Amino acid sequence: MGDSLNEKLSPSLQETVGIARKLIALRDPYTAGHENHVGEFAKDIAAEMGFNEDFQEELLLGGYLHDIGKIVVPVSILTKPGRISSEEYGLIQNHVQAGFDLLKNISFPWDVSRTVLEHHERLDGSGYPNHLKADEISMQARILAIADVVLSMAAARPYRSALGIDAALAEIERGRNIQYDSGAVDACVNLIRQKGYQLPGNSD
Repeated sequence: MGDSLNEKLSPSLQETVGIARKLIALRDPYTAGHENHVGEFAKDIAAEMGFNEDFQEELLLGGYLHDIGKIVVPVSILTKPGRISSEEYGLIQNHVQAGFDLLKNISFPWDVSRTVLEHHERLDGSGYPNHLKADEISMQARILAIADVVLSMAAARPYRSALGIDAALAEIERGRNIQYDSGAVDACVNLIRQKGYQLPGNSD
């Protein structure tokens, strides 16, 4: 965990976050490290957008914890090779509400539980769990969504090989201002295409 983030969390909260991150990695070892990378990437996107350090640290923590709700999803589904059924996808979708329920009563300096709950929402209402639209979705969740989508598509998963960064950028550009926040999309694309940003975990 970054030194700046540690300064904002009490020792007990640092321990709580540390345990949570270990549980996530144990639950879904195939994608171990994904949460850390999403947090780092979301933080960097926020910096590119001009948000202050406090906002960036909030996103770093949100990224670390965004998939904690996957502890309610059977491991057999998380690690299943090949396509999953619609019923199994429904079980996976439950992870955002479960994550919110786990985090909502923890006294973080920020509303991390809301970010976790909303990171699969989309501007056009096509996301889940509550089909929120546009400004109903927090900016933190909109940025986290971009980091999550790009890193998930760029990496391999049990059910498919890696799609690559070009496919990931094409996806967010296609959905710019439709599903995905235009500012977050532009910042992400600019970081990678114009500034040569290397995605977290690319050298793992």
